[in-house]
Amino acid sequence: MIFHLLQRETKTIAGGAILIGALSLASRLVGLLRDRLFASTFGAGDTLDVYYAAFRIPDTVFALLVMGALSASFIPIFMKYYSGGSLDELGAWKFTNRILWLIAGGYVVLAVLGMAFSEPLASLIAPGFGAFKQSHVAAFMRVMFLAQFFLAISTVFGSVLQATKRFLIFSLAPVFYNVGIILGALFFTDSLGPIGLAWGVVLGAVLHLGASAYGMRDLGYRFERPKKLFDPDTQKALSLMGPRVLGLGVAQIQFVILSIIASSLAVGSVAGFQLAFNLQFFPVGILGVSYAIAVFPVLSEYAHAENLEAFRNAFASAMRQLLYLVIPATILFLLLRAQIVRVVLGGGVFGWDETILVADTLAFFSLSFFAQSMNYLLVRGLFAFKDSVTPLVVGVISAMVMVLAAFSFSKSYGVVGLAMAFSLTSIIQTALLWVILRLRVGSLGESQILPGLFRMTVAGIGMGLAVQFAKPFTLSILSLETFWGVFLQGLFAGLIGLVAYVGLTYALKTEELQIIREGFDRKFLRRFRPTETTGEV
Repeated sequence: MIFHLLQRETKTIAGGAILIGALSLASRLVGLLRDRLFASTFGAGDTLDVYYAAFRIPDTVFALLVMGALSASFIPIFMKYYSGGSLDELGAWKFTNRILWLIAGGYVVLAVLGMAFSEPLASLIAPGFGAFKQSHVAAFMRVMFLAQFFLAISTVFGSVLQATKRFLIFSLAPVFYNVGIILGALFFTDSLGPIGLAWGVVLGAVLHLGASAYGMRDLGYRFERPKKLFDPDTQKALSLMGPRVLGLGVAQIQFVILSIIASSLAVGSVAGFQLAFNLQFFPVGILGVSYAIAVFPVLSEYAHAENLEAFRNAFASAMRQLLYLVIPATILFLLLRAQIVRVVLGGGVFGWDETILVADTLAFFSLSFFAQSMNYLLVRGLFAFKDSVTPLVVGVISAMVMVLAAFSFSKSYGVVGLAMAFSLTSIIQTALLWVILRLRVGSLGESQILPGLFRMTVAGIGMGLAVQFAKPFTLSILSLETFWGVFLQGLFAGLIGLVAYVGLTYALKTEELQIIREGFDRKFLRRFRPTETTGEV
């Protein structure tokens, strides 16, 4: 039964987003456990500075060649061979094998070059580190290039699982990835020293690939060396990859610049920024990424059929549901940031000063949760029309703003200024993408979105007041000097706030609450069964 469950096709956008979000939550929780283990064992100091700095170049190469290429090109073209649950295996697997061969081969070339030049790359990525610290960055980097090779193959398989709406097995892979990293921290560091953290990443990547490969095998996939690499589909995919690779290159360069700036600030700034970013990506990844993944095959199908009305309805419904969930997440992370940081990262050598640094950085990240989440959906809307040039242009404009803002804000606010620059850029990017996509399709369903957004905002204000009033009530019975005291205060205030938000949106007759509840029922409680295979939200 469990094997059948793993391979079940998800029928609705809401159901797919809830499933992906639930497993993304599990992955993020394991990731937070990983970060707490790192923070309590190593603190925001040299070891984690090296670990996170070493990630930058391999992650950049991976994001450019693999994530960037596939996110823009694979699914829209793969949908030619998949419709209504029916798969044309001959064409689908030929296309998949061609892309897999190109991605794997291209990554090997870049990885070998990266390993060979790891020392100058370490000097580039962390110019503020001393020579000894940079040598460790180079050593970590060489190992991490190996890990990304396994992730590259797994990501191709994951794109097939997304396109065929096998969201369960697709979403389990990141859980295994984080488990592998944790195992490396627990066991490899004892015998290998700090570089055992990097080998844990390799283990996690292998486990990630194993999960994706299992899903592919059940679909009937068999790997074959393609006789011809550049057929019309592959050429079309490559034409879409180019602008997307450049666009993500701009985004990765932004992070490289932020890392360079952070390395020139106080010791621990690189780790502090990365830890805060990991925390803020918790809600963004669960909500924004989940809805973007779930809606993308549907948007691609409607765009391919030139059914703009169905496209607008699916997009607007997904956006409304997304905003309904992002608003309370923003309030919780903004008002309970100190409790979140202390519970997730506090302990061991991670003290109160580090807590304040990460919490202040997290506060400014949280102000752009809505923009970051919306951007994933807006970009997928453009990709559905096979447009990867527009996100590139918008990314370049945003990058220029971010670089200028980061240099300016960091002079006055330190690492917190980097989060300020990041949030400002995300909001500008949202505005630009919205206007451009709206011009393409005529409307994005604003008449459906705005009334609900007004009700959500009113409920959000009520939620914020409830959280603020709830926090002091725990002080007479809980000690905030202990882990459990901080945890229970945050839990109590958070639950009171969420109850207030749901109650107010129910009283205001917010439609999104009903849609999400029914999606949850379909996916987990089985009260309702879908009657449509696409487009139902």
